[in-house]
Amino acid sequence: MSDQLNIDTPELVTIEMPLAGVGSRFIALLIDMLLWFAALLVLTFFAVIFLPAIHAASKISEKWATAIVIFLVFLFNWGYFTLFEAFWNGQTPGKRIAKIRVIQRTGRPIGIFESMARNFIRYIDQIPFVYVVGVITMFVTKQHQRLGDLAAGTLVVRDSTPESPLWNDAGSRTFTAAAFTSRIAVSEPHSLVSLPAAAVAKLSPSDLEIMENFFVRRLDMPLDVRYSFADRIATALKTKSGLEIPADISIETFLEAVARDLRDLARLR
Repeated sequence: MSDQLNIDTPELVTIEMPLAGVGSRFIALLIDMLLWFAALLVLTFFAVIFLPAIHAASKISEKWATAIVIFLVFLFNWGYFTLFEAFWNGQTPGKRIAKIRVIQRTGRPIGIFESMARNFIRYIDQIPFVYVVGVITMFVTKQHQRLGDLAAGTLVVRDSTPESPLWNDAGSRTFTAAAFTSRIAVSEPHSLVSLPAAAVAKLSPSDLEIMENFFVRRLDMPLDVRYSFADRIATALKTKSGLEIPADISIETFLEAVARDLRDLARLR
């Protein structure tokens, strides 16, 4: 079985993402079930208090009241996983603690429809108990997918997002430093870079789109992958336009300067 997902991006760079195994997914599920059970106890507590009052006030039969409770439990169970994964970067609290997340097979974040599909099939994966069907499916599929993943076209990968430092070079190391240090606006490095307009004009809006996609995603990349991306994009741009990277600036600063000039050129047109 392959434990690595290889994704070919539009920038012609291959991203390798480690797939989550059964162990890490079980830990995430165990944490989520504990949280879900605690929340269910709270919901049950309020149901015990308020349902008799609602029954007395509206004359709802006991069977209808029981049906409503069962529906709410289903909705709460399904909604817990669906809403967290759809709107929290493919993660539930358990997945975040276990450092795994759900993505589409293309590497893109999942949306509400993929999340709804994979979690609706969750009830089949649970048959007959403790996710027996889901575990068997993960063992026999190449990319550790359960039935819900196969139906929604999703994968579970280990999250390799680098953690931010407690402070950066621009930050203050003491709480009182701001009282004694004036804030000075520092221009961005690419604003000081001048590039030949004729060479920039040889590039197209699709080149700008590739750079914009890189800028959006670069903070989520490991440093080696990020450098490889920037170098491949810069090499393609230099080949196409004849541009050269000025001395004493980084590849990413060069790309930011090219993107800036391309935006200005698009506005003039």
